[in-house]
Amino acid sequence: MASTALREIVFLGITFLLFSLSEASTKYYTVQYVTLDESKGAQIHTADVTNFEDVPANWVAKAIFDNQINKTGWSFLELQSNGQATDEDQVYAAGVLEGYVTSELIYEHWFNTMKGFCDGREKTCRRIQKYLDKNNQWIKANIDSKEKKDPYWYQVKLFYIQLKGIKDGYNRGIKDASKHLKLNDLLWHNIQGDLEDLTTIFGPRVRSGGGRVTHEERWSRVLGSGSCSALVKVLPGATDLLVGHDTWSSYQNMLRVEKLYILPLRRLAGSPARVPGVAMSFSSYPGIVTSGDDFYIMSSGLVTLETTIGVNNDSLWKFVRPSQVLETVRSMVANRLAVGGRAWAALFRDYNSGTYNNQWMVVDYARWRAAGPEARARRLPSGLLWVLEQLPGLVVASDRTDALRARSYWPSYNAPSFQEVFNASGTQALVDKFGDWFSYERTPRALIFKRDQGRVRDLTSMLAMLEYNDFRRDPLSRCACQPPYSAENAIAARNDLNPANGTYPFGALGHRSHGAIDTKITSSVLASRMVMMARSGPVFNAHLPPFRWSTVDFGATTPHVGHPDLWTFPPVTYIWRWV
Repeated sequence: MASTALREIVFLGITFLLFSLSEASTKYYTVQYVTLDESKGAQIHTADVTNFEDVPANWVAKAIFDNQINKTGWSFLELQSNGQATDEDQVYAAGVLEGYVTSELIYEHWFNTMKGFCDGREKTCRRIQKYLDKNNQWIKANIDSKEKKDPYWYQVKLFYIQLKGIKDGYNRGIKDASKHLKLNDLLWHNIQGDLEDLTTIFGPRVRSGGGRVTHEERWSRVLGSGSCSALVKVLPGATDLLVGHDTWSSYQNMLRVEKLYILPLRRLAGSPARVPGVAMSFSSYPGIVTSGDDFYIMSSGLVTLETTIGVNNDSLWKFVRPSQVLETVRSMVANRLAVGGRAWAALFRDYNSGTYNNQWMVVDYARWRAAGPEARARRLPSGLLWVLEQLPGLVVASDRTDALRARSYWPSYNAPSFQEVFNASGTQALVDKFGDWFSYERTPRALIFKRDQGRVRDLTSMLAMLEYNDFRRDPLSRCACQPPYSAENAIAARNDLNPANGTYPFGALGHRSHGAIDTKITSSVLASRMVMMARSGPVFNAHLPPFRWSTVDFGATTPHVGHPDLWTFPPVTYIWRWV
């Protein structure tokens, strides 16, 4: 993978160590770097330094890895490549370095989320692998024919090279060969959002002939299951613009890495122009090239985030074909190449895979800053907020700054906002069967956001809004259930608190290992430094006990290797050193 022009490649991994000396502290850094040459291959070296820049001059990638999972619930990875190297060497070096320094976390997260993924779904997984094999062949053919003239396909190529680097670095970091992973393992690990839909497409259908139902055929998605809450909020007088996001997921996904990538890649091979998204910070997971949540802050001024929207119309699945680009890859390509929401939407809609279908919000802080405070107070600039919704065979996007002007906020809660998408998704049939819970305007989270968003005045109140859950007392959390409420009906869900012996009209409202596992917020000032305020773990407050693995009834059956037992972490604002 190394270029012939660059005989030796140095990858630098910097692990931060802090030693307290009375009231002062001295910082030491253990530097791990790898040299590659044609005769010796990869060689790993270690050195101690006291300055971030005190590294060999021929470095290609360097990183600071700060594991604070038992202190804050997060680990932090700061990764930078040398723009003097080729793009291929930069992304490969970055991948090797990330895989190596986070190898233990990668194995733990893979064990918790993917190791048993195909147990009981063997037929489904074989069908998915056949689809992925065809997709990989199509991707390779397009890269071979288009990467030299099309920036889109050039960036697709770099994505897959970076993934290979993570695999190589991980296997070097993990000494136990029985824990080594193949590139295909890491691909599955990275496309978990796409896999949610692929398992539906290639999974078994309910049989009407009445034969015995196998374990695989009993597996299905939880009806109505939410995946994230989000809020874009203009403060009074347009003094600031806050963007926040909660990830909703199974609790086994709580090994978290907040990442900063500084990759000065070229738009096209040989071009002097760099991608607009040279720097990108995002909430993520071990071994994952993208966010997965998704929540990104880019040096281009864009912040992108999404909440998942369900596909309840099986006729749409015919639009999912191997000759498309998976959503996981398309999001990273758009993040790197786009300037402005319109351009991001145009890039993202190309080669729509129809998998991992979401409502995306694209916030343009560059437009916010360019307008200036007086102009913003009079009228928010056009293009400040773009919203895009994806289904198989359909992408709808438009500038929704008008909503911010009219009501000062845009909420997102797993429901399509465009009528065309709402109708095509089959959601109206769920409204007809179950009522307003599946609607856009009157689902509980829509009503809670509408009632309470006016209280948001700063980062602290934004955090309180995004972590709101008072399900036993809030009338908007009530449902036709027994007991008559659900911890799903809140901005930050806590489904583990629903009684296991309760009765619920559909699965999303019931007891399970699922809820809001984090909160992230940025502002105009924080985003300019690629920074977010983030809290890890299920929400807890005066009305909700903290989450503890040793006391939940699913603790013994849900993998959570490497997790803290008790999740009572405060919000943290991590300041990057290389921004």
